[in-house]
Amino acid sequence: MRTSSRGRVELAIMSNELVAASSNPTFTRRFEDALSYAAELHRNQKRKGNANIPYVGHLLGVASLVIEAGGDEDMAIAALLHDAVEDQGGKPRLEEIRQKFGARVAHIVDGCTDSDQSPKPPWLERKRQYIEHVRKLADSDVCFVSAADKLHNARTILSDFRRLGDSVWERFSGKKKGTLWYYRTIVEAFREAQSRKGSNHRLEAGYGRILDELEGVVAKLEQLSGTLGELACRG
Repeated sequence: MRTSSRGRVELAIMSNELVAASSNPTFTRRFEDALSYAAELHRNQKRKGNANIPYVGHLLGVASLVIEAGGDEDMAIAALLHDAVEDQGGKPRLEEIRQKFGARVAHIVDGCTDSDQSPKPPWLERKRQYIEHVRKLADSDVCFVSAADKLHNARTILSDFRRLGDSVWERFSGKKKGTLWYYRTIVEAFREAQSRKGSNHRLEAGYGRILDELEGVVAKLEQLSGTLGELACRG
């Protein structure tokens, strides 16, 4: 497939942004602006299953995982904004993010989004499509931030499962079997993407640590819940 002129320009811009981000280990005002922007976008949103936890806590958790695993400023900003398109405005929001924070941040956010439609397509359809999207990715930036998102969510589920037991699954559209199927299958998809050519070796160690912990948390959930996480309608 031929790359459009806009696509070639954006690739060049993203390359320049990557060089700039990689050469500056300290964060700038852009990160502070992104944090304020994310907090405002998700101001009225709460964590699924717990109306007492502001959604921004999840965004900060994902950003923390990205930063501690070696991600640069653009990746940390994308972590703060990874749900903005899906939950707060669709494609127009993505264009706004591109204007405010650049092509590379927008590219990562877009890659972390499983739907920019409202209303969203059915849960199983979206998850299957996103799994296939991840399987085909050779973009380490997107995989890195997306895997951090899944790890933070899985940690929360495990913590809540230990307190609440099986009732925790009622908050999810896929319920128990579907949710566990999704997390097991997305781990496999990330592993497949990891093996593809084009891996960014600068991030390989940090990405590997995130995947290892994600796989461990998912295995613990499977063990405690007594299921292999297989979905009856899988196929």
